[in-house]
Amino acid sequence: MDAIIVGGGAAGFFGAIELKRRRPEWRVAMLEAAARPLAKVRISGGGRCNVTHACFETGRLVQHYPRGEKQLRALFSRFGPADTMQWFEERGVALKVEADGRVFPVSDSSQTIIDCLQEEARRLGVEVRVNTPVKAIEPGWVVHLREGSLGAPRLLLATGGAPNVYPWLSQLGHQMVPACPSLFTFTVDDARLRDLPGVSVDRVRAVLETKPPVRQEGALLVTHWGLSGPVTLRLSAWGARVLHALNYQAMVRVDWLPDVSQEEVRTTFESLRGMSNKKISGDCPWGLPRRLWRNLVGDDSTWSRASEKVLNRLVESVKNCRFRVTAKGVFKEEFVVAGGVPLREVELPTLESKLRPGLFLAGELLDVDGVTGGFNFQNAWTSGYLAGAAMAASSAEMA
Repeated sequence: MDAIIVGGGAAGFFGAIELKRRRPEWRVAMLEAAARPLAKVRISGGGRCNVTHACFETGRLVQHYPRGEKQLRALFSRFGPADTMQWFEERGVALKVEADGRVFPVSDSSQTIIDCLQEEARRLGVEVRVNTPVKAIEPGWVVHLREGSLGAPRLLLATGGAPNVYPWLSQLGHQMVPACPSLFTFTVDDARLRDLPGVSVDRVRAVLETKPPVRQEGALLVTHWGLSGPVTLRLSAWGARVLHALNYQAMVRVDWLPDVSQEEVRTTFESLRGMSNKKISGDCPWGLPRRLWRNLVGDDSTWSRASEKVLNRLVESVKNCRFRVTAKGVFKEEFVVAGGVPLREVELPTLESKLRPGLFLAGELLDVDGVTGGFNFQNAWTSGYLAGAAMAASSAEMA
């Protein structure tokens, strides 16, 4: 072979396609352990495939990546979301941008993206081999399979967050960052949340009380097992390593009214105490969901009878509401792995190993991960594309 790609996901397909597009005469094989490639593409976005995010300014784009922000500028400035959208549209995939910036195929089906990638690989002549797990790799590059082996002067590893690949790279000299989950929900067993599954608040300010603390803002969703929604996922992304070290035991503090100061909250409560005989557990003065407000208040007395102690508790409940996180979400729905090959150990923007010429790395195998919203796929498209282009330009010879 002229080049071998290990991993049939988003990064692997993009790398193989770009390489073969530039070098149509080369023999390029892509090896996928599963029976069907592109598994994460298939399930992404609830089966709709969140292709990328319509964030076209590189400085803003890199802020959505807890790990890899500075180095990613060199990658996204060469192939970013606009390039990804153009790539798919030029191949007949109609895309749409939703109100929150997420980009999906107009079909709302991930199969549209899968079909596009597989057809392009087929058209260019990439040899896609499924049910082909790799058992070991050797410099040269020799890839050992269940039966026999393949050799090529260029090797792209795009195996996602699979930690079974880490020992290979460690043996080659890479200082692997240990893998841990990112983008997960929180298990919280708290009486104030127990009858609230499905209740959401459009914007809260939340703080993980870790060292250092992690702060995020966004929508919060109460689930049967605790807390979810964009703000929770962002906390888990930026706090992935510290939460892993704490065995997912931590306190999270929620400000349910981030646009109202604590002084304003107290002033409003005091004015209600002076003039209202309504129950405190009635309507929230700021329009929080009624059931949430009732549980936060936990008091059926009237405003006119509220003591100073009660007012202090109400202020804390609204502005500094603390919950104990005891685990990741019960469904183990984490979609992204933090960890992998440090970006300092690859050439930017070619993605070639600084330690092993002819070895290229892309996608989640790099120590790069983004928040939810299409950012992780953008890393896959970008790194795969640039690695494929660099492989096509390389002149490595078999060792």
